[in-house]
Amino acid sequence: MSATLDVPAIGTPDTVDRPGSRQQREVTRLLPTWLLAFVVAALCAFILVPMLYVFLASLNNDLSVARGDFWPETFSLENYSKIWTSVGLANGLMNSVIVAGLTAIVSAMLAVATAYVLVRYEFRGRLTMLRGLLGLQSIPGTLLVLPVFVLYASAATVLGIQIIGTYWGLFLTYLTFALPFSTWVMVTYLRGLPRELEEAARIDGASNMGILTKIILPLSWPGIIVSGIFAFLLGWNDVLFASVMTRPETQTAAVALQIFATSTESGAVPYYGQMMASALVCAAPVVLLYLFFQRYLVGGLTAGGVK
Repeated sequence: MSATLDVPAIGTPDTVDRPGSRQQREVTRLLPTWLLAFVVAALCAFILVPMLYVFLASLNNDLSVARGDFWPETFSLENYSKIWTSVGLANGLMNSVIVAGLTAIVSAMLAVATAYVLVRYEFRGRLTMLRGLLGLQSIPGTLLVLPVFVLYASAATVLGIQIIGTYWGLFLTYLTFALPFSTWVMVTYLRGLPRELEEAARIDGASNMGILTKIILPLSWPGIIVSGIFAFLLGWNDVLFASVMTRPETQTAAVALQIFATSTESGAVPYYGQMMASALVCAAPVVLLYLFFQRYLVGGLTAGGVK
């Protein structure tokens, strides 16, 4: 007569080893549940409370905002209708979209081609170029305002080409700062792409341009979108160069807001409601851009490459 003894299995795949199991989540969690919930709630409040105040102030009158009232006495959309004439926001938004959008597109396209050469080919000066791309990020823009302005003014005098005050002059300025960062982002991303795909394409007779357009570009969309969005934000949020390189017809939305805020400071009660409404209108395109490309942003920032 034989007896069997059932011994409970410990650490079965269904309990511990299975990815995403409760035990695995408990092991990898850095903070206790209550502390994690508190940190998340504090971060959300830190971000959402100022946004809520700006939104409520845009629906309030200037006197109530000046008194420090958080909740409006009466809700009104009057501030949103006034900003198109008092701030001149329509022209500024159009100029910002043109310059920042063109900077994003051109910077992303040039960055992926430049990064492909730097990652896949060995040549003299390659490491120097990579280090130079990284070093350029440490140069503050305030040091380059005067040299860029003098360079554009000299070009206008010598060549007879007007650069200051034009769209393409501001575009070249933004491209100078956006291209190194976009290229570095694409270098990081392309390093994660397997070389076997390119080798297989070369065996099939594909040229370098064919590999770049038919293999690298389709696989690099997350990185391209990340670099393009950061280049777009550089042009969208810039005030320093836009205030020097533009005239009233080519002023961006950021400059229009700065001029409006400065011109109303001397009044008895500044136009707080209109300033808050203008800030929300200018922030809306960026928020929509992030929401629309959220899936690509996550893939591009993690630089996961192709599995």
